[in-house]
Amino acid sequence: MTPFPYAELFSLLVPQIILVLTALAVLAADAFFLRAADTPVRIKSGVVLSLIGCTLTIARTLHTPLQANLLDGMIVLNPLVQQIQIVLLLLTMLTVLLFVSSSFTQHVSEYLALILLATVSMMFLVSTQNLLLIFLALEMLSLSLYILTAFNKSSGQSAEAALKYFLFGGTSAAFLLFGFSLLYGFSNSTNLTHIASTIHGSSLDPLLIVAIVMVIVGLGFKVAAVPFHFWAPDVYQGAPAPSAAFIASGSKVAAFYVLYQVMVIGLAGAEGGATWHTYAPGWVPVLAIVAVLSMVLGNLVAIRQTSVRRLLAYSAMAHAGYMLIGILAHSEQSLPALLYYAITYAVTVLGAFGVVALVEANTGGDTLAHFAGLSRRAPIASFCMFIFLLSLAGIPPLAGFFGKFYLFSAALSTPAPTLGLIWLVVLAVAMSAVSLFYYLRVLKAIYVTDPPADAAPIRTPFVHNLVFGLIAASLVLLGCTPNLLLHWLRHAVDLVASR
Repeated sequence: MTPFPYAELFSLLVPQIILVLTALAVLAADAFFLRAADTPVRIKSGVVLSLIGCTLTIARTLHTPLQANLLDGMIVLNPLVQQIQIVLLLLTMLTVLLFVSSSFTQHVSEYLALILLATVSMMFLVSTQNLLLIFLALEMLSLSLYILTAFNKSSGQSAEAALKYFLFGGTSAAFLLFGFSLLYGFSNSTNLTHIASTIHGSSLDPLLIVAIVMVIVGLGFKVAAVPFHFWAPDVYQGAPAPSAAFIASGSKVAAFYVLYQVMVIGLAGAEGGATWHTYAPGWVPVLAIVAVLSMVLGNLVAIRQTSVRRLLAYSAMAHAGYMLIGILAHSEQSLPALLYYAITYAVTVLGAFGVVALVEANTGGDTLAHFAGLSRRAPIASFCMFIFLLSLAGIPPLAGFFGKFYLFSAALSTPAPTLGLIWLVVLAVAMSAVSLFYYLRVLKAIYVTDPPADAAPIRTPFVHNLVFGLIAASLVLLGCTPNLLLHWLRHAVDLVASR
């Protein structure tokens, strides 16, 4: 009998262990040494400890084995997984920095610990190809996000958003678990590659079709795709700004990666077809419908929004539709293009929420009227918001433009006897043009509309200016030299494919 590889398993999980210990250290430091200190001091101390823990975790992640597969796909490590985990940790660090000047809670250490534990869940989520651990990691992540959403106890909107998030999340978890149980019953395995090996033949089993629909419903909730989006506008509006930024950035990257894994690896052989004038049953036509609904509804409803938070929520649905095109393509080019888009989008929306938090703290709201004349009151934050919104709209030479370009190119390069997915790309380009209208509405309020007569200059914390500047510079840099990130991702994908 082969002994259980405890030592190897422990060495592979050291990064997650470091992050858990960091969360415990933040809680202990606040409870034993800083409880009598002022809240700003406690926040800064917790933030410093969190940043140190994330830095140590990144350092350890870079020294973990580049190839490992333990316990029937429970833990799968490769260069691509390592890179995604590093990206998630960097997004966590940016989120923690945005928390520095927050005042919505006195429970500082608990809030930071939940962010760190949510990151641990995301690291597990992207490093497994087993249905059981995928489900457990998703639920651990969801529980942390529910609490982070409700953390502003003085806000009724925060409590309402968390309740809706929890109720919809519980329902989606039931769908996902039912779909996973059907896949297990169909294949007698929870490993994605083993499940794919049982799918064969030109016609799909009816139970497999039901499982596909259930899984898409469950994971569609996690990525806020239409029609599983009902939680997103309230959560984006009601949650504390750092929580909303974290939900819109890090969790979105992890969710799209696991959606790609389940569809492309676990359901290989059940793709079907959604090319022009050619239809075949499978997960591709179902995801194509979801992508169309997300792009159309997300962009059209965003036009009517006066709350910038809700505008970003409906915009997120549209971007989810764009990213689904990368999964539909499921070619050699599509995974690096999808990850490039997801990473640059996550960084951009995190910066946008940081500016929204700044405006809320100084004006008391997030409507377009509250952004009036912001360029005269906070010029650095306004210029960074200018870059963020134009990148979300896909304007060159920013990273958002090249993200769309590579993603749509991957969809057009899919081999097909007909016009392939060109109909979906044409729709995506048209909806991107629509999105420019509502992003320009925000910029009009910032740069064209006059501020209130009694409006005073906004003092932006140095840390916020630093974060905004780093994000804006990265978007310009990745837009002018996109291969800095894309080559890194392509190299990792090629290494995984070669093994």
